[in-house]
Amino acid sequence: MSKPVVITADSTVDLSPELVERFQIKVIPLTIVLGDESFLDGIHFTPIDMYKRYHEDGTLPKTAAPSVQDFLDFFSALVEEGNEVVHLDISAELSNTYNAARLAASELEGVYVVDSRMLSTGVGLLAIEGAECRDQGMNAWQIARHLESLTGKVETSFVLDTLEFMHKGGRCSGVAALGANLLKLKPALEMKDGKLGVYKKYRGSIEHVYKQYITERLKDKAIRPGHIFLTESGEIAPEVVDELEKLVLELSGCREVHHTIAGCTISSHCGPKTLGVLFIDE
Repeated sequence: MSKPVVITADSTVDLSPELVERFQIKVIPLTIVLGDESFLDGIHFTPIDMYKRYHEDGTLPKTAAPSVQDFLDFFSALVEEGNEVVHLDISAELSNTYNAARLAASELEGVYVVDSRMLSTGVGLLAIEGAECRDQGMNAWQIARHLESLTGKVETSFVLDTLEFMHKGGRCSGVAALGANLLKLKPALEMKDGKLGVYKKYRGSIEHVYKQYITERLKDKAIRPGHIFLTESGEIAPEVVDELEKLVLELSGCREVHHTIAGCTISSHCGPKTLGVLFIDE
């Protein structure tokens, strides 16, 4: 008889507490480092705290992956309770998190680590899929192989209101950031082959761009009908989010639209008013 399966992920999964509870997903946080201070992502430090700090003194946090020992302690506690584990991490192209988890898992029986090739709720979609497979009776090995087969079907993209945070974090040049601001360009990024890159630049007010971006991402797409995410980095007006949720529901045909706020790891690079629509292709 197969053992119970626990689905786990690092905190870049960006699932709300309600979704974590509903799908019984265990999350290990990354560390947010500000000078000599350290915080756990999403637990002791939120994007609201981060933006406040940035506006006060211009500092942005650095992020640190859990150590191999952190992962070993995390996995061991679950294994000792008689479980097997399927664990998902942010793309190995973007972080050392996956490698640390893989090294820890190699010391234990029944822990399967999957490189999502994604970030944010692109990982979240796979975590929910894993939880639903668990509830259907699949064992850990089967779930891990199934999730690996889906990584190329997850569509993860975002549109940014500003390149200020990308520039501050060293991910784009000052010239590019200045040019985008002067031309009022809103860059859209997507994950391809485990890496994040610009695929289009929109022009206009960010509220108009949101609608154009969502329509282009969803129109005439064969989308899996279960779950779709509208994930933002904070500071978008609630009435704007409500309108966009209705648009996503109308265009996608999905049963559930999940609105979530990205954690500090993602938000520190993208800045406020970033928004993404994320789903799995049929």
